[in-house]
Amino acid sequence: MKRRDLLRNSTALGLIGALPFSEIVSAAQTPAVAPDAAINKLKPPASGEIPVAFLISDGAVVIDFCGPWEVFCNVMPNGNMGAFRPYTVAPTSKPITASGGMKIVPEYTIENAPPPKVIVIPAQSDPSEAVLAWLRKASKTTDVTMSVCTGAYLLAKTGLLSGKSATTHHSSYVDLALKFPDIHVKRGARFVEDGNLASAGGLSSGIDLALRVVERYYGRDAATQTAFDMEYQGRGWMDANSNSAYAKVRTTANGHPLCVVCAMAVDAARAPTSVYKSTTYYFCSPQHKGVFDAAPEEFVALVDNA
Repeated sequence: MKRRDLLRNSTALGLIGALPFSEIVSAAQTPAVAPDAAINKLKPPASGEIPVAFLISDGAVVIDFCGPWEVFCNVMPNGNMGAFRPYTVAPTSKPITASGGMKIVPEYTIENAPPPKVIVIPAQSDPSEAVLAWLRKASKTTDVTMSVCTGAYLLAKTGLLSGKSATTHHSSYVDLALKFPDIHVKRGARFVEDGNLASAGGLSSGIDLALRVVERYYGRDAATQTAFDMEYQGRGWMDANSNSAYAKVRTTANGHPLCVVCAMAVDAARAPTSVYKSTTYYFCSPQHKGVFDAAPEEFVALVDNA
């Protein structure tokens, strides 16, 4: 029996469904955040499921899409299953190889996928123009098109983020800002919402953004119940600014200098370096040294102003 079926059939769920979840979870477990009434609500359909397209390709990072997938599969407003209908979409029907070697057979291609109301874009390989065109077209009618981690780059390449705010994995703040100067890159954000576009920080942040989407459709109690059923104790979905630990640029970690491009710890004795205005900068690879050397003044300005 699937875990969701077990929950649905349990007498405990029947009791929980009869009470507001805020009465079950103690106030001590819930941070002081804006009330449900202040949330930018989305309208669920009168009947049927909300279609959620997970756009994947080779290199798709598993937690980026499987975390949100599990969230959407576990939503049970008023104790009823099937609030969302998640499905995979890929450039072709060919199996893709996700992170860690996981093999996935896409359910649909960009040619035959049903129109989504929510799109989830994990970190993955560089998109083709056909994929970008599908995203632009599909996003015209979505309630939310959301990226997770460096999936923000794919969303940025569509041009849809131009003039808008977004976030990404903390190691990519500077690089995203350099490559897409018309996007306002927000540091220290668990997620960012701008119109029908949204972006999550790195990896596990996608779970929080998915819970936030649930909250916008079905309210705080439904999202809290979903997190509870998943035994997910994170509270980032209630506070978009909860990634404050990543707001400032670090220069060292455990005594090791960090690559100024991606924040990876490096061996100072072996790492490639560049000297700019009497300051030595370290890099994890010659490729990242090249990124810095191509525009050191712009790069340093972005780091210094963080």
